Amino acid sequence: MAAHRRSAHRKPKQRPFTGSAARTAATLALAGAATAGSVTGAGAAPTEPAPTATQVKAKVDRLYHDAEVATEKYNGAKEEAATATRAVDALADEAARRTARLNTARHALGSLATAQYRSGTLDPAVQLALSSDPDAYLQRASYLDRAGDRQNGLLRGIRRQVSQITRVKARADQETERLAARRAELREHRTAIRAKLADARKLLDTLTADERAAYERDADARHGGGPSHADRSAGRVPVAAPDSRAAQAIAFAHGAIGKPYVWGSTGPNAFDCSGLTQAAWKAAGVSLPRTTYTQINAGARIPRSQLAPGDLVFFYSGISHVGLYIGGGQMIHAPRPGAPVRIAPVDEMPFAGATRVA
Repeated sequence: MAAHRRSAHRKPKQRPFTGSAARTAATLALAGAATAGSVTGAGAAPTEPAPTATQVKAKVDRLYHDAEVATEKYNGAKEEAATATRAVDALADEAARRTARLNTARHALGSLATAQYRSGTLDPAVQLALSSDPDAYLQRASYLDRAGDRQNGLLRGIRRQVSQITRVKARADQETERLAARRAELREHRTAIRAKLADARKLLDTLTADERAAYERDADARHGGGPSHADRSAGRVPVAAPDSRAAQAIAFAHGAIGKPYVWGSTGPNAFDCSGLTQAAWKAAGVSLPRTTYTQINAGARIPRSQLAPGDLVFFYSGISHVGLYIGGGQMIHAPRPGAPVRIAPVDEMPFAGATRVA
C-alpha cells in the first residue's frame, strides 16, 4: 500500500518536445513574445509634438473668427427672441382686453335675464287681459321686445368674443413656442462663443511672453493698430462725408475708438462689430438691423470701387464682420476680443460687399 501511495503522488516525468510538437511550441512562444512586445509598445506610444508658435497663432485667429460667426448668430437669435417676447406680451394684453369685454357682456346678459325673471312669465295675452292699465302694459311689452333684441345682440357678442379669445390664445401659444426656440438658440450660441474664446485663451497661454507679445503686435498690424498703421495714415487727408447723416455716423464711430470689443454689445461702453455700426447709424437717426447678415441688406448694394464715407463694408464669405467706411481705403471697426475699436484698412480681410445706408 505504501508503495502504491508513493507511486500515486509521484509527478509524471516531463518529456522534451520533439519533431512537430517542438516546432509548434516554438511558434507559440514566438507569438507570445510578439504579443507581449506589442502590449508594452502600446503603453509607450510616442506623443505628438507640441504645436509651434506659428500654428498656435493660426489656431487662435481661427477661433476668434469662429467666435465672431457665433456672435452674429447669437445677435440674430437675441433680436428674434426680443421680437417674440414683444409679440407674446402684446397677445397677452389683447387676450386680457377681450376677456374683460367678454365678462362685461356676460354681466349685462345676466342682469337682463334677472330682470326678465322678475317680470314674470305669464303669457302676454293673459297679462293684457288682467292688466288694469292696458296702455301701460303695451308700453312694457314693447320694452320687452327691445330687451329681447338686446339679449340676442349680447349673445352674438359673447360668441364672437369667445371665438376671438380662442384665436388670440392659439397665436400666443405659437409665439411662446417660437420664443422658447430662440432662447434655446441663444444658449447654444452663447456656449459656443465662450468655449471658442476659452480655447483661444488656453492656446495663447502656451506661448512664451515674447511669443505672446509678437502675436499681439502681428494682430494689431493686421487689424489696423500699432505704429505701422499710424505711419501709413500720417498725412492722409480725411475724406468728406457725402451728407450730414453719414457725417454723424462717422463722428460717433470716431468717438468709440479705443472702447473694448465685447461680443453681443451695442454700446455705449463696448461694442461688437455690428453693434458698433448699428449704434453709429442710430446716432444719425437711422435704424439698422442687429446682425451683419441683415445689415448688408439694409440699403443699396454698391461695388467696392464706389465706396463713400458712411458706407458699411462687409467681410468673409459668411458676412460675419462689418465696419464703417471713412474714406481713403479705411474703416472704423470693432475687430475681436482684446482688440478695441480702431481705424483699419479695408483690405485687411476678405472683402464680401458693401451697402450704402442713406
